[in-house]
Amino acid sequence: MALSDFERYPLTFGPSPVHELPRLSAHLGGARIWAKREDVNSGLAFGGNKTRKLEYIVPDAIAQGADTLVSIGGYQSNHTRQVAAVAAKLGMKARLVQENWVDWPDPLSDRVGNIQLSRIMGADVRLDAAGFDIGIRSSWEAAIKDVEDAGGKPYPIPAGASEHRLGGLGFANWAYEFQQQEAELGIFFDTIVVCTVTGSTHAGMIAGFAGQDRPRRVIGIDASATIEKTRAQVGRIARHTAELIGLGRELREEEITVLEGWAGDFYGIPVESTLDAIRLTGSLEGMIVDPVYEGKSMAGLIDLVRSRDIPASSNVLYAHLGGQPALSAYSGLFR
Repeated sequence: MALSDFERYPLTFGPSPVHELPRLSAHLGGARIWAKREDVNSGLAFGGNKTRKLEYIVPDAIAQGADTLVSIGGYQSNHTRQVAAVAAKLGMKARLVQENWVDWPDPLSDRVGNIQLSRIMGADVRLDAAGFDIGIRSSWEAAIKDVEDAGGKPYPIPAGASEHRLGGLGFANWAYEFQQQEAELGIFFDTIVVCTVTGSTHAGMIAGFAGQDRPRRVIGIDASATIEKTRAQVGRIARHTAELIGLGRELREEEITVLEGWAGDFYGIPVESTLDAIRLTGSLEGMIVDPVYEGKSMAGLIDLVRSRDIPASSNVLYAHLGGQPALSAYSGLFR
């Protein structure tokens, strides 16, 4: 099959915008940096990267006659907020398991930001004390059974939509969407920088770019702080997605790059480089990044450009995946 053979339910405005970050580029004194903005990709509850993934998952949920989308994330999950928005859009119910993935001392973390938006949109939100793990969770499996026992027809969507068999398609398509935008701009981007945790955003990009003529580096910046698990999951999903869209060859090991060094010790806990990146991007470009994902991938980009690991001659695309609503749960940081 080819990517175009998969049904896609439109949830985004169309291609997400691409624009230059000239003041950040000048400040770092190296590569030219641009951003592609998944944080403004949709009218559904601030959009984000998961909305793009859900475009390929929704047709399957409808075909199965589901009435309830069942998903899981942390208290401040961007993914569950986007699932809640899509359920509202489709006239379905959403059952969300929100685990305590981040040991952060903000007393309002289960009441503001993403989780507040999910509640506004009518989702059935259940808190769970379990900690962080990118794997399949028993609390999520129990929620699926609960919906069934109550006579509902659940449609299971794992954390980040990553372990879903169609989870990589949204960002495989993103790679082709960007190739078209690049042709219009008349610029070739040799380096893509993206945050990676549950893995299917980065993995989908790898699969999509692998089918294009010119090679480029697709650099995943780990924000999971469980680097080996994330690296293995990215590789597995990338290979599965490449096979799904008919790449016709094996992915090479060097095509799968997940770098560590900016996640800190724990998922969801910002470190000094995270906060520096948030302030720098905000003060130079008016572009807001969050403390969980984008602050960490931006910190990685900043260091890679400064150190010339990304050469000064490069055109770099920063994939902005969204996530800003979570800032409300980190209210003590920027007083």
